[in-house]
Amino acid sequence: MIFSKNSIVREVKQALLHAGTHLEEDLTDRLQQMEQQTEALLNTLEQDDERIPSYETSLEVLRMIGRNLQLSDETNLPMCQDTGMVVFFVEMGFDLLLSMHEIEDALHEAVKQAVEEGNFRNSVVQDPVFDRTNTGTNLPPVIHWFPKQGSGLTIRAMLKGFGSENCSAMRMLNPTAGAEAVLETVVSLVKEAGGKPCPPIVVGIGIGGTAERSGQLAKKALFRPVGKPHWESRYADLEQQIEKKIQDLHIGPGGFGGPLTALGVAIEYEPTHIAGLPVSVAISCWADRKAVVEFEGEPDA
Repeated sequence: MIFSKNSIVREVKQALLHAGTHLEEDLTDRLQQMEQQTEALLNTLEQDDERIPSYETSLEVLRMIGRNLQLSDETNLPMCQDTGMVVFFVEMGFDLLLSMHEIEDALHEAVKQAVEEGNFRNSVVQDPVFDRTNTGTNLPPVIHWFPKQGSGLTIRAMLKGFGSENCSAMRMLNPTAGAEAVLETVVSLVKEAGGKPCPPIVVGIGIGGTAERSGQLAKKALFRPVGKPHWESRYADLEQQIEKKIQDLHIGPGGFGGPLTALGVAIEYEPTHIAGLPVSVAISCWADRKAVVEFEGEPDA
């Protein structure tokens, strides 16, 4: 496929607009499964069980999310008032003729057009500390750059809401702490977050590298389809253990309690220094809005 700067703008804009109103199929399926599981568990409780109010509220929240998604599909209005800060993970082929500057310009234009056409809330401020003046365009996005073989271009986009982003955290563990300490750290951070990230949640975990690299890995983990386990069995097992422990916290949808809190848990890891064990957690609310745009072949100069 021949592509150009203009085609990048067009395709990325459409992907952002779609992400603002539609979740990925696997995540929608998981939300429906969670609703069915919660209803089934509610029906097993005795009439005087003190858990009934929280289970009923959890079920109502999940039904409201389902209705919200239906309305968003019907009206093309964003599924959440916080349309987030746009985060891109860009993989550029070594032989790509377009420059990083040209691709960056295209991504900025795509965000600007999506914000205007998709009724996105203006949520980005120019200065983070002092005057905090709104940019009025949701620019600039956050862009992470990565190389890849060939001449293709892969753009992964995330509309990252800040109710959940504010619950992100990282810890530097003892280098010999091991899997149990990772599990306890992640569960502790999720417990501390409680209902603030608008559960049910998706939990991305980055392990290794340096402090800032582990945070990037945690975001990368959120791009994995919900329910798809890690390719390495030890990390897949750790994901399952962490998810079970999070469910046992009984935070529940909306933070109202209930049997289920996590929609999914994903880990990404990289080598690290002998003296450290960086662990970062990136939490996404149920509105885990993502998109992938792929271009193969040579750009049209």
